[in-house]
Amino acid sequence: MRMRTIYIGGDHGGFELKKALKGHLEDEGYKVIDVGAYEYDAGDDYPDYARRLCRKVAAHNAIGILACKSGQGMSIAANKVRGIRAVTAGSVQGARLAKQHVNANVLCIGSMLTNVEKARHIASVWAGEEFSGEERHVRRIRKISRIEDES
Repeated sequence: MRMRTIYIGGDHGGFELKKALKGHLEDEGYKVIDVGAYEYDAGDDYPDYARRLCRKVAAHNAIGILACKSGQGMSIAANKVRGIRAVTAGSVQGARLAKQHVNANVLCIGSMLTNVEKARHIASVWAGEEFSGEERHVRRIRKISRIEDES
């Protein structure tokens, strides 16, 4: 089996969670590429990390995980990058469905809304899940792509 690459990033609000997730995913056998923040900076901005990570994910047909305080800002910024289908997931079931149904390629997690153990579980399930490939889901993703093309 080929080693799957996961890009990971986080701002000051997700800095500690990002570090915990990175180590956990590496322990599970993933190649994890950290796009920052590399040190805590209370004044940094989440769109910078979302943009950096999502450009890598889109260019390399990879997956990525972003961490901030709520996951919401990261998700909004991430979805501005063509080819990105980012979701905020606070539950294992939500993460599983995000991959199965919309083939989400970026997972956003909020450090203030999810404890480290739950976040690790969510990230593991999401990273290991596969897209169902069902016709209805493929059709809907194509429609999302057409919306991007119209913008």
